Amino acid sequence: MIFVIRPEPGLQSTLQSARDMGLAAIGLPLFEVMPLQWDAPSLDDFDALLIGSANAMRHAGKALEQYVDLPVHAVGKATADAAEEAGFSVERVGEGGLQSVLDGNAEATRYLRLGGVEKVALDPGKHTITARNVYEVRPLPITGSAQVGLRTGKPCVLVHSAAAARHFGNEINRIGLDRQAIHLACIGPRVAVAAGEGWGAVESAPQPNDDALLALARDMCH
Repeated sequence: MIFVIRPEPGLQSTLQSARDMGLAAIGLPLFEVMPLQWDAPSLDDFDALLIGSANAMRHAGKALEQYVDLPVHAVGKATADAAEEAGFSVERVGEGGLQSVLDGNAEATRYLRLGGVEKVALDPGKHTITARNVYEVRPLPITGSAQVGLRTGKPCVLVHSAAAARHFGNEINRIGLDRQAIHLACIGPRVAVAAGEGWGAVESAPQPNDDALLALARDMCH
C-alpha cells in the first residue's frame, strides 16, 4: 500500500495522480500549512518572484497582490499553475529544483523569494535574492488508525521534503514501528539522505515530480 504524508492541498493532487495511474494510495497528512505575517519589501527593489512551492502563492495573503506585475520564476509546473491561478505571469519554469531556475537564467536578476520557514539552500551566483517566510509547515502526529495501516505488509511512503523525512522517522521511532518493514519513495536525493538509515528500502525519483515519484513507488511495491 502507498501512503502519502504531504499536507493539503498537495495531498489531494498526489492522490488524484495516483488514481490516474491506477494506484491505490491512502492520504496520511502529517503536516498542516499555516500562513505567517510577513513584511513586504518595496516592489521597486525586484525584477521577479522566485517561488519554490505552490504554498507560497496560496498562503502569502493580501500582501502578495502588490507584486502582480513581477514575473514569476517557478520551481515546477504545479507551482507555475498556482501562480497563474493567483493572477501572475510565469516567465520561467524549472526542472530538477529551484537551483536549476537560477542556473538557467543568464540575466542577473533581483529576486524576491517567497517560501516557507524551511528552505532549500541556493547558490545565487550573479543574482541577488531577498527571502521572506510567508508560511510554516507544522508537523502532526501519526494517529492510532494510521498506525494500523503502517503495520500491515510492507507499506511504501511517499516523502516530498527533507522535513517530512525527518518528522516521519521521528514518529516511527516514537510509536515503536519497525523501520525495516517500511519502504520510502523520496522525491530527491536530499530527501533520501534526510530520511536516515534503517528502512527496508529508500530510493529517489529520477525527476522531482509526482508522476516520477508514484512510478517509483509502484515499482517498489512490486
